[in-house]
Amino acid sequence: MRKILVSLLGLLLTAAPALAADTIKLGAFFDLSGRAAFIGTPTKLVAEMVVAKINAEGGINGKMLELEVGDTEANPAKAASIAKKFIYKDKVVAIIGPTLTDTGMNVKKIAHEGKVPIFMTVGGDPVIMGGEKFGPFDWVFKSPQRSSTAVERLFIYLKEKGLTRVALLTAADGFGKDGARWMKKLAPDYGIEILGEESFGTRDTDMTAQLTKAKNLKPQALIAWTIGPAGSIVAKNKVQLGIDLPLFQCHGLPDPKYIELAGAASEGDRMPATKLMVADALSDSDPQKPVIEEFIKLYKANGYDKQFPINTHSGYAWDAIMIVANAIKQAGTEPEALRKAIEDTKNYVGISGTYNITPEDHNGLGVDSMVMVEVKDGKFVMAE
Repeated sequence: MRKILVSLLGLLLTAAPALAADTIKLGAFFDLSGRAAFIGTPTKLVAEMVVAKINAEGGINGKMLELEVGDTEANPAKAASIAKKFIYKDKVVAIIGPTLTDTGMNVKKIAHEGKVPIFMTVGGDPVIMGGEKFGPFDWVFKSPQRSSTAVERLFIYLKEKGLTRVALLTAADGFGKDGARWMKKLAPDYGIEILGEESFGTRDTDMTAQLTKAKNLKPQALIAWTIGPAGSIVAKNKVQLGIDLPLFQCHGLPDPKYIELAGAASEGDRMPATKLMVADALSDSDPQKPVIEEFIKLYKANGYDKQFPINTHSGYAWDAIMIVANAIKQAGTEPEALRKAIEDTKNYVGISGTYNITPEDHNGLGVDSMVMVEVKDGKFVMAE
């Protein structure tokens, strides 16, 4: 009996490396709890959905994808700890996530030092900005549009509508500061005059003081730059104060949750968004339309829409994982070869746009990847 047990143990030990060799491991960490769980949780579900799709179609070069999932809890320190675990213990070939810009910045250096590609699903630009202030971004990519791209799309629309005098209300976190930075920098290029800026905390429950100050500047429009419930509070407070000015939100807020929280106060609010938010309005000639339709069909087939209605964030993990998977097919999993293959991504048609990544631009999406949407009768439609 002892000989049999030893033999079986030997077979298991021999088989273990072979089993491991049949899988390709990705780390995936998002805010599954904390203030951004409403974004992070469905992002995780989409990550699992796209991995299941890839595996059902034969995997990558005959190997199955495997996700190691972590909860960053909206905590930069927690994210750093998980990133180190992914790299040095789990030996993942790439990382997907996290959810928030501040969290992403805390793991940027870790990914660089560990030489593991990370495809972030954060909104802010600093994660893929370099120089002394932001540090190297060689190993960092991101799937959502740059804040600068969203600002440009918004400013193009404002200029077309003759709304050139604006007041800003921005969150005091990394994402809000990133938006403010780009609005101030790009405003002169589009003939936009920023009359003033008011700041608020992401957990603040009343923005009437900031809105009152902004109104007194006599702008033609208000621009708010934040994600989560804070944006809805701005919308409600504006209506409560009787401020009769158009409100424009950022690209992180096209989400049925925004309409649910703001209620009737959201009516007429406009914001830049991915085409996913207005899929029915897309032309049949748009190369994104069949990709978006497949995504929506699969998302609903899994029942995710019942708890997490589709929003502008929904496709970020899909695009990130698909681009990484395509790069692995081409270059394998050797870190530098994989990093370079991701960086060489061209004409990938995704949920959020057509990606053309370069060494200088680790996002690869242009202004044409975004549309302006408006809340009308409690739904998002293409803005007129």
